[in-house]
Amino acid sequence: MKHMTKAPTTAELNITREQMIRLLNEDLAGEYQAIIAYTVYSQVLKGAAYTDIARELEAHAGEELQHALKLAKQIDYLGGMPGVTPKPVITSSDPVTMLRADLENERETVGRYRERIRQAEAMGEFALSETLRAIIVQEQEHEIDLAAALGIDVPLPKTPAANNDRSPLKNGHTARRSAPATAKTNSP
Repeated sequence: MKHMTKAPTTAELNITREQMIRLLNEDLAGEYQAIIAYTVYSQVLKGAAYTDIARELEAHAGEELQHALKLAKQIDYLGGMPGVTPKPVITSSDPVTMLRADLENERETVGRYRERIRQAEAMGEFALSETLRAIIVQEQEHEIDLAAALGIDVPLPKTPAANNDRSPLKNGHTARRSAPATAKTNSP
């Protein structure tokens, strides 16, 4: 059965500069998370079975840094201040748990950037849209690399509206479900 996603309404696409800055800062926090996760995972994955993917994750860390720089530049252009706090990073002694966490983060990222591209175009911010398109190409390549390392098909992207693993909090932030028992979350 194919997964159908609801197309965003005009109201969901028409956002203010301030809302876009807030959303881009959330995306930036995800890029910081990816930099940290890929840096750590590339160094702690052990064994012959993980040599190639560890080297690939090291390259991903550098690409995620470039994404963060591009997002920070766009936030500044829109008149905002780039954030400095990463989303929490899941660590584990189990390589599969780490790779699955990375794949899930990439899946969420692709879904968010698809929405962000539509929002940028609705705002007439075409340079931002093109910047995000270039980023999403690499994010999808990361998904392919991670899925291949896990021996699975690339999962469908998550649409932000369909993030079932998040629950709203009073202050408008969201909370993630706790990580599996074998994983632990490290926050700076």
